[in-house]
Amino acid sequence: MKFTELTIHTTSEGSELVADVLWRYTNYGVAISDVKDVIALQQNKAMYWDYIDESLTAPADVLVKAFIALDETQKILPQIREDTEALKLNGKDVISFGSLEMTQKTVEGDDWLEIWRKHFRPLHIGEKIVVCPEWIDYEKQPHEQVIKLDSNMAFGTGEHETTAMCLKLLQLYLTPESVCIDVGCGSGILGISAIKLGAKFAYLTDIDDIAVKSATHNAKINGVAEKVSVSHADLLNSADVKGDILLANITAEILCRLAPSIPKNLKKGGTLILSGIIESRLNSVYQAFTAQGLKPEKEIKEGEWFALSFKL
Repeated sequence: MKFTELTIHTTSEGSELVADVLWRYTNYGVAISDVKDVIALQQNKAMYWDYIDESLTAPADVLVKAFIALDETQKILPQIREDTEALKLNGKDVISFGSLEMTQKTVEGDDWLEIWRKHFRPLHIGEKIVVCPEWIDYEKQPHEQVIKLDSNMAFGTGEHETTAMCLKLLQLYLTPESVCIDVGCGSGILGISAIKLGAKFAYLTDIDDIAVKSATHNAKINGVAEKVSVSHADLLNSADVKGDILLANITAEILCRLAPSIPKNLKKGGTLILSGIIESRLNSVYQAFTAQGLKPEKEIKEGEWFALSFKL
């Protein structure tokens, strides 16, 4: 099968938002190539090279690549261009997006899959979580919990700052008696991590069929399927499902729409963890949730993104 490899030229601060746009139009993979990642790895000694070509650390565009089915390309490209230009317009006073130049080429399916797989590596998040692609052998350390993901299937690998921050906050609040709810679960990484960290049960919901299949598959390969319920649902429709911890890593606009329904699904004294929030939307999220009687607990930031926790 042939695919279009679409590349958008942007900046480090704009790359995650551009990637989020591309994920709306493909289930076949999105990857970010940023020289700052090379520099950061070298500085924090997470990886060491004897020699780095100086051209790798020279100023350069950040490349965000997506793989789109060839027969869908002409229909999808104008929509992607419209959405990325809207990003630039809406964020002009907050974020620089660079040129947003788009280039494309045709590749064979095996080519993009190899590129996609090379993009991933084990990720250490917080003190205990290691997120690892299903195809990589990783030697687990005694204090670690390894989350295996089939990253070909849906968004949510832990590389995105919003996911990583949710995982860090989750580790602060989780207890062995916790029942967790993940709204918009994607790959299932948050709910699966909760169980691996010792939670009692996890409810996962998503409106995307691919995400539901991915989360179900990932729960099985991590050996936690009996403690995870995955459902195809628009947010949370049932007041019978109540959690000690509720996680929602979506966008600020959807989070604000979700706010009035939170109390019916969160136990008294429970914790709400939110992410997917940029600075210009931060106050609106605080207002939406404090209006429901939730009390702010913690605020953390990585890159251009914020994550928040509240108590009911």
